[in-house]
Amino acid sequence: MSSDVPSHELIVAETRGAKSQCFAVRTRVFFDEQEFPISTEFDEHDDNPATGHILLRLTPSLTPIGTIRAIIPPGATYYKLTRLAVLKEYRQYRFGRALVHALHDWVRRHVAATQPDAATAEIACHSQLYVKGFYAKFGYEPVGEQFIEDGAPHQKMVLRLPLHPAA
Repeated sequence: MSSDVPSHELIVAETRGAKSQCFAVRTRVFFDEQEFPISTEFDEHDDNPATGHILLRLTPSLTPIGTIRAIIPPGATYYKLTRLAVLKEYRQYRFGRALVHALHDWVRRHVAATQPDAATAEIACHSQLYVKGFYAKFGYEPVGEQFIEDGAPHQKMVLRLPLHPAA
């Protein structure tokens, strides 16, 4: 990893313009690079007000280079980490870690506003098999059997995120 990490910022993408930047990163990573069908990339969660979109961009240019999304599946009591993407030329800087931490912070704020007495929040993700170890570093644990999603092998991973510092 280079010690010269580019100047950057992480923001909650709340405007149409910022969300469009998230979508552009996802398209480059999942469609152009990984060749997932574009039809599977965008869904009903993208415009849901309860969805948290985090955008990573360079400063001062504001060039989008990464994104991650948190959704609450219909009828669920947990959050789902989805659409973690960093442009290939920036992966050496470990921006994926920063995005996951930013998503965890967003979940903590969302739970504090909607369930102030909660002690933990459950976050699930469907990890591509080759990055299971990445999620394990944050405390995510595999649940159930491996499965195929959008033509690639995946593993459900779950984290019980503490919402308050240990006493």
